[in-house]
Parts: sequence; C-alpha cells; structure tokens
Amino acid sequence: MASMGSLFAKEPAGLVGLDISSSSVKLVELGRGMGGGLVLERCAMEPLERGWITDGTIEKFDEVAEAVRRVVRKSGTRTRNAAMALPASAVITRKILLPGGLNDQELEVQVESEAHQYIPFSLDEVSLDYCVIGPASGAGAGTDVEVLIAASRKEKVQDLQGLAEAAGLKPVIVDVRPYASRLAIGRLIEQLPNAGRTSVMALFEVGANTTSMQAVRGEDLLYERDQVFGGAQLTQLIARQYGFSLDEAETRKRGGDLPEDYAAAVLRPFVNSLAQEIGRALQFFFTSTPHHTIDHILLAGGSAALPGLTEAVTRHTSFPARIVNPFEDMKIGFGVREKKLRREAPSYLAACGLAMRRFLQ
Repeated sequence: MASMGSLFAKEPAGLVGLDISSSSVKLVELGRGMGGGLVLERCAMEPLERGWITDGTIEKFDEVAEAVRRVVRKSGTRTRNAAMALPASAVITRKILLPGGLNDQELEVQVESEAHQYIPFSLDEVSLDYCVIGPASGAGAGTDVEVLIAASRKEKVQDLQGLAEAAGLKPVIVDVRPYASRLAIGRLIEQLPNAGRTSVMALFEVGANTTSMQAVRGEDLLYERDQVFGGAQLTQLIARQYGFSLDEAETRKRGGDLPEDYAAAVLRPFVNSLAQEIGRALQFFFTSTPHHTIDHILLAGGSAALPGLTEAVTRHTSFPARIVNPFEDMKIGFGVREKKLRREAPSYLAACGLAMRRFLQ
C-alpha cells in the first residue's frame, strides 16, 4: 500500500510544523519546558505572491521553494524533520467499519479493498494511509472497529515533499490541514470547564480566498464547510477604492500604508461582510444538523485580527467570538519577537498543530 508519509504515525524527537497556504509559508517549532509545558522555540512567516499557489495547486514551484528556504533561514531552526499538510480539498477522507481483531497485514488488505469504493481513480495513483480510531459506537469487544482512511493524488504529496527537500528539510509527516488546526485548538478547548467535552465550538479560519468552518464538540467533528470568501476580497476592495494594482494593494495592506479614510470606507464594510458570511455558515450548520446553538466562535487565519471583527461577529450572530492564539499559555522562547507574534498568532494555527505532532505518542 502506498504511504502518505505516516499520516497518523509517531513523530521523531525534533520536528518543525511547516504550513504552506496560498498566501504565505509559516513555520513553528515547539519544545518542552522544565515543568513539561510547551515552549514556542521558533516561528517565522514568509508571504507568497498572488498566483504562486492557486486552489491548492503549486503554479510556481521554484518561487515557493525559495520562500520555504527563506522561512527556514529566518526561523533559525536547525531541525531538519518537518510535518506538513495538504488542504482538505486535496484529500479524500472516509470513516469505515472493519472487523475487530485483524492483524496489521490483514487490516491493510481490508483498507485497500474498501478504499476502491471511495477513491475515483486508481490506487496506483494515490498515497493512502489509515488510522484505527477505536471500537465502533455501541460495539463490544471483538466486534467492528472504526477506521479513518485518507488518500491524495501522489503528485500533491510529492510537490510538498519537493518543497521541503529544496529547503534542506526531511518531510516525515504529511497531514490534512483541518486536522492540524483541530489539534491546535484541542489544547485550548481542554482548558474549558469539563475539558470542553460538552461545549460546541465553531472554528473559522479566514484565509486569502476561502473561509473554512469546523464545528466541534470535544474531539468530535460535527460539521465542516468551506466558503469562497477571504482576505483577497479586502485586497480587491482596496485596489478598487484607491486605484491601486492588486499587488500594490496587497503590499499596502500588509504594511498598513493606506489612506486616512481606509477604516471607514473599506475596512468596516469588509468586516461587516465577513461577519455576515460567518453568520450564513452557522445557519447552514443549524439547518444541516440537530444543533441550534453554539458556545463559542473561534477566529483564526490572516484576517482574524482585523479591527472590529470579533465585535461584528458577536453582534451579527449573537454568539461570543474571540481570536484564537494557538500559543496561549505557552512559554515564549528568546528568539521569538513577542510584539510581532501577538499580531500574527492567529495565522499560525495549522503550523502550531503540525508542530504539536512531535509530542503525540
């Protein structure tokens, strides 16, 4: 069976989380402190130009590879092992039931046989991996077990591997990006009353072109949905309002070099539109599931820290919203610029989750 880089395997001692999205490359390295708590040792971010990665496809490999090299140099890491992630759109995942008590070889044969039903192309063209989740719901000893399978086209995995290797890294883990994000927020949810087991959370990651929603309760994924709306729309509004090119608008947005009326004329209408999109996604969740309320809205991604967004989302949805800081309650290493980190922390959610794979047993 082809491997997806041991999607659910144990990690080696040293590992960096490397998250490559359509707008930037993020790197996170975590360690353990004297008391066993997590320490943010290193983090770095490098922007990507528009069009280098489109809909999860790497269009400009050499340019993206150079950006990965820059982020590795900028971080100062000496760790070579990397955990990376594919976007959900590039991976087919399914939960299946298989008989309990199978040995590893028997389980592998059964997974490959079942995978034919869900993968619309030859298994020779895919990287495939699986994880035994545990006994099926209501099942007793010796009965069925629930297994998660994940498959992606080999070229997608090979592109990620090639980017890592171009920067001198060894890609030892290829994960699925939403799974990495859930791992990162899981640490925060555990700090809630009753370890968050009864709380329904809606996580919104606002990317450049897509806003991804995941509704979770404890470790259970209740619902997920992607909407074509993100920070790129703000760039387009800036360009249209002030006559900039898209590249100039993006540069000015990142640098904060915008006219005095920007907040009133452009930012505030965009923030309200984004809050409405989040409200619309919640309505889809409520009409598609038995759930009719949530306890918290968590905002992450590059646009999560836009001024007024949490207030607008709370006002529009009537549910409390807050920005996710994946490094909350972590000790910050000497090499990390804390002021810059506070501004950029929501963008590092998936990279933090990937870096946490180092400590999974």
